[in-house]
Amino acid sequence: MRAHAWGMLAEYLCAFVLLLKGYSILALRHRSYAGEIDIIAARGRMLAFIEVKARRNEAEALESVTAEKQRRIARGAEAFIATHARYAQHDLRFDVMMVTSLWKISHLTDAWRVQ
Repeated sequence: MRAHAWGMLAEYLCAFVLLLKGYSILALRHRSYAGEIDIIAARGRMLAFIEVKARRNEAEALESVTAEKQRRIARGAEAFIATHARYAQHDLRFDVMMVTSLWKISHLTDAWRVQ
């Protein structure tokens, strides 16, 4: 499967897993001036900004979420909050979901913190 198609499928698989876990999906591939966030999801008062990585293994997936990528996602989260004020009082969290096969999806919650 081509990389782009595999990445898109991975995002949909992760969104489905999140729905099963009780999250509401607020946005898929949310674009702003700051960049793109793969999934924005909410559960209760928690707002999760989720980077999806489809790789051969979890180590490769985690390595691909660089410090620059984390900063870009944090800027995207700020932009989302600025345009969706109803979420301003929510707790924010940055997660990574790793897809290593159709049947292996891992969800690392609170993967990093914004300084």
